Amino acid sequence: MKLIILDRDGVINHDSPEFIKSPAEWIPIPGSLEAIARLNQAGYRVVIASNQSGIARELFDIATLNAIHQKMHANAQLVGADIDAIFFCPHAAIDNCDCRKPKNGMFEEISKRFKVSLKGVPTVGDSLRDLQAGFISGCVPYLVLTGKGEKTRETGGLPPGTQVFPDLASMVDAFLKAPSAQTANA
Repeated sequence: MKLIILDRDGVINHDSPEFIKSPAEWIPIPGSLEAIARLNQAGYRVVIASNQSGIARELFDIATLNAIHQKMHANAQLVGADIDAIFFCPHAAIDNCDCRKPKNGMFEEISKRFKVSLKGVPTVGDSLRDLQAGFISGCVPYLVLTGKGEKTRETGGLPPGTQVFPDLASMVDAFLKAPSAQTANA
């Protein structure tokens, strides 16, 4: 199985320091959903791993998060893209849970659910914690400069081997042209 793990806010959709609290606030980054469609066409299953502390902060509830994800799925389907699963952490940082990135609990759950090792699986994020969670799980980290990505690059401390791209669309284009993409997770 070929698998790729994406962060949501700042990678697929525009991020907000005020959180994405409603379907109306969920706006895809140009080219991101089409990039997911290209991944699907190349045989990749696309999974999202996303911190959603807005739930713990009571900025929105699970029903609203589900409505946001329904809008994302609907928009993805309009361009022929399919998102196989969405994993999210509803906790705040002070909860010290195992699922909130930079811890890798969500990644371990993805590994269990899909019955696959994450060694070599690409993971795409816009923040250091996205990349750290994937890296300690054996994933290959990719940083996009959308969302918090520019600040993340400037701050430094990226996991070894992190590749940097302007956005998800350019990352996917380069990734699918690489010889390793044809055999990844095979």
